[in-house]
Amino acid sequence: MAATTHTVTNQVPPLVGYDVFAADRALSEAVERHIEPGVLPEAREELGALGQSAGSAQAQTWGAQANEHPPVLRTHDRYGNRIDEVEFHPSWHRLLGHAVAAGLTDAWGRPAGHVRRAAGFLVWTQAEAGHGCPLSMTHAAVPALRTDPVLAAEWEPKLTSYVYEEGLRPASEKAGVLFGMGMTEKQGGTDVRSNTTRAEPLSGEGEYLLTGHKWFCSAPMSDGFLVLAQAPGGLTCFLVPRVLPDGTRNVFAIQRLKDKLGNKSNASSEVEFDGTWARRVGEEGRGVRTIIEMVAATRLDCVVGSAALMRQAVAQAIHHSTYRSAFGGLLIDKPLMRNVLADLALESEAATVLAMRLASAYDTDTEEERAFLRIAVPAAKYWVTKRCTPVVGEALECLGGNGYVEESGMPRLLREAPLNSIWEGSGNVQALDVLRALQREPQALDAFLREVGKARGADHRLDAAIKDLLTELADLEGIEARARRLVERMALVLQGSLLVRWAPPEVSDAFCASRLGGDWGTAFGTLPHSLDLASVVARARPVAG
Repeated sequence: MAATTHTVTNQVPPLVGYDVFAADRALSEAVERHIEPGVLPEAREELGALGQSAGSAQAQTWGAQANEHPPVLRTHDRYGNRIDEVEFHPSWHRLLGHAVAAGLTDAWGRPAGHVRRAAGFLVWTQAEAGHGCPLSMTHAAVPALRTDPVLAAEWEPKLTSYVYEEGLRPASEKAGVLFGMGMTEKQGGTDVRSNTTRAEPLSGEGEYLLTGHKWFCSAPMSDGFLVLAQAPGGLTCFLVPRVLPDGTRNVFAIQRLKDKLGNKSNASSEVEFDGTWARRVGEEGRGVRTIIEMVAATRLDCVVGSAALMRQAVAQAIHHSTYRSAFGGLLIDKPLMRNVLADLALESEAATVLAMRLASAYDTDTEEERAFLRIAVPAAKYWVTKRCTPVVGEALECLGGNGYVEESGMPRLLREAPLNSIWEGSGNVQALDVLRALQREPQALDAFLREVGKARGADHRLDAAIKDLLTELADLEGIEARARRLVERMALVLQGSLLVRWAPPEVSDAFCASRLGGDWGTAFGTLPHSLDLASVVARARPVAG
């Protein structure tokens, strides 16, 4: 082909070589807001370094390679011995090692630990989201293990370590470990109380043998797992080490790896227990109560992870529109495209601000904040994770046909987008969890309303939305059938309250006009034309180089 027929023009340079943290004004402002001055310089420095790594060509290559070469299950060695190992591409290990070294499994014991970790998780998983699963499970295992001081003393230092060591060895021989979780089974799914895995007590204190299966077991290459099984006293939480203290492999038969829609770099598995040694965590019959704090922490990570996917998708869309010309000008200067980008940017910023507010509540850890989290976490998990897929889909469309091509990275984001809405309890589970809190824990609703009320009087559309919400909360007839509607309104009012207090006027004005005031269509790009949309887009634009 003649070279003159193959001149390439009007193609967008890759979004690479930039600081993912510094380029995200909503996130960096949240860090400034929620971290005390004495800790802030250190946090800014570590997040800036992580942001530069996440935006580098190297991290982007690692992410692509980890997804192009998904994990492989090796059930047996060449001699026929059962080994049940999962092989990962070296890039997976590099991503995971970088994340652990950045403290993304350490939140519970350092100043402003949850805000710092949530911000880092939001930044780093933009490079590749799949390896966020073992990071999340390892981080979230800490509060469950703290119900048993002996187990916590043994395992917590290794769970919160900044050293990543791959390979299966006794935990005592490793500087750092990872954890997975196994709750759901074939016959019950989310209804974990119907689990059939049995736990038979041994003579040793707190020791049991497990027999049964787990339909979804996360991160099967991990060093330990928190699982639920039926003990004589009822459903109970157990710690299953992958390798026993004497160096022999525990019985942990990986039957297969799930072939998932997305999340290709990460291994999700089905496992069988057959005389598998385990240690009890908490009391017999209180398994759900023991593991619930782990579930709450992973649900918050679902919110943070969805915020990360949205931010990366919106950053790519705005970056593309900044450089791509059509119909006589840059896409970003076209009024209709600007409306779409601004609408997407609003959704992304609202998700980020809410996620970081929840993380700050974990750090504050007062009775008031714990009550607030009881409602705010499932409400945010319900709404933010559901918004992720339409946001990423619309952002992909902003790139046109280029966005539909794997090389753009957008298809990987779109396949990943539904995951956080399903993992750790899907939409109905979250909505019903909010209803339980409303009915059983009045202090949770009081804390939620006090938080929302901090912005009262600042925007008439927010005030009207709060009033309407109170009317809905006062009417309990048919409450379950309309739980989704109620929880959606709660999440939107909370996001509006946070943006009115902390976001620039152009952002809060656009959010309240559209999400709360009803001046909005049923697709993105239908904001009122009179708003300052150019400022909203400029605020969300990532700057490379």
